[in-house]
Amino acid sequence: MYDIIVIGAGTAGMTAAVYGRRANKSVLLLEAKSYGGQIVSAHRIDNYPAEPGISGFDFAQKLYEQTKALGAEFKFERALDIKDGEVKTVVTASGEYQGRTVIIATGSENGRLGLTNEKELTGRGVSYCASCDGAFFRGRTVAVAGGGSSAVRDAIYLADIAARVHLILRQDTPDAEDESLLSGRDNISLITGSRVTKLTADKRLTGIELTARDGSVSELPVDGLFVSVGRVPENQSFAGLIDLDSAGYAASGEDCLTKTPGIFVAGDNRAKTLRQLVTAASDGAAAATAAVKYMTARK
Repeated sequence: MYDIIVIGAGTAGMTAAVYGRRANKSVLLLEAKSYGGQIVSAHRIDNYPAEPGISGFDFAQKLYEQTKALGAEFKFERALDIKDGEVKTVVTASGEYQGRTVIIATGSENGRLGLTNEKELTGRGVSYCASCDGAFFRGRTVAVAGGGSSAVRDAIYLADIAARVHLILRQDTPDAEDESLLSGRDNISLITGSRVTKLTADKRLTGIELTARDGSVSELPVDGLFVSVGRVPENQSFAGLIDLDSAGYAASGEDCLTKTPGIFVAGDNRAKTLRQLVTAASDGAAAATAAVKYMTARK
């Protein structure tokens, strides 16, 4: 049995493991994919203290090595359920793991457009990460579909790579800050009040259909489409144990507590005003500290 089971090995999860091990608690991290979470795809990080210019991959690798060196155990399995009780049991496809406490740090995943052939064209012209896949479209024509600032940032990033970037925003106008960021970017074409309603392809993406707010439809030939419509928290498997807000985020405060004693949340799956590396790390530290306090109180 472990003192702390952490579900998710992103920045929040691994920071929780660091704090748990430094408190001399046994820690197991369960990760469904690969350690590091979404930051791995970041080309460059300039807003994390003392690490200006580090790549997302290098940041995740350093945190992983630190966590391993402290003695935390990693298992690459998807957590499917948590059985509550005096001892918590985390169920995976491979078995069950028992812990005195559990920290849910599952993060969030890319939002989708929900189009018929979107999944089949992912990696064949459709992408959800400009910094990951932008280099594949050097000198070509791409589109960015989104609802706000994240789409604008992706378009600006791609403008240094692609020959032409069509920025498709659902709102009628970008906000003032976003509009100022686009100023002077001659190879970005702004299409507002529209959404992507169809993907056309011949093995790979060849174009997109746009539907404007007035119902008019147009075709736009593109080599790539970058989808930037927000993220979806991965909390549904644990909805019975933690309160969720209307968007599906864990309704927990800065203390990272949940309605279930001994179960905590940390990171981008938690309702918060700012989702950054520093706040993910902060959550991990707070959740692990709360878990240690919970165990101490029960001795």
